Amino acid sequence: MVTALAEWSEFNVAMAGASAALAGLVIVAASVNIDKIIHAGTLTARLGAAIASLVLALVASGAALIPRLDLLGYGIVVLACTLIAGAFQVHAMRVIMRDTAPEQRARVVKSVLGYLPIVAYLSGAVLLIAGVSSGLVLVAAGCLLAIVSAIVVSWVVLVEVLR
Repeated sequence: MVTALAEWSEFNVAMAGASAALAGLVIVAASVNIDKIIHAGTLTARLGAAIASLVLALVASGAALIPRLDLLGYGIVVLACTLIAGAFQVHAMRVIMRDTAPEQRARVVKSVLGYLPIVAYLSGAVLLIAGVSSGLVLVAAGCLLAIVSAIVVSWVVLVEVLR
C-alpha cells in the first residue's frame, strides 16, 4: 500500500511547490489592498477560504511524501485537514449568502466554486481510509481544483477591490 503513495511522489512534489508559491503570492497580492479587502463585504471570507484551500493542497501534497505513511494514515491526515479547510468554506458561504447587496449577484456560484476541492478531498479521504487506493486520484483532483478555484477567487477578489 505504501507503494501507491510512492507512485504519486512526483505529482505531490510539484503540487506542494505550486500550492505553496501560489498561497504566498495570493497573500502578498491581498496585502497590497488589505484595507479595501477588509471593508468590502464578502471578500475577506472568500479570500480566507481560498487560502485555506491552497494550504490544504500544500499539506495534502506534503503529507503524501512522508516516508512509510500508509493509505489509512494519509487518509486520516487528508480528512482532518479537509474538515478544517471546509470550515473556512462554510464560513465564506454564510457570509456570501447573508450579503443582500444588489451587486452581490451569483451568490450560489461564488459559494459552490470553493466546495469543489473540499468535496474531492473528502471523497478521496473516505476511500483511502477504507483502503481503496483510487482515493489518491480524488485527492489529486482536489489539489488541482484547489489551485484552480483559489486562482479564480483571488482574481475576482482583486478585481472587485480595485473597481
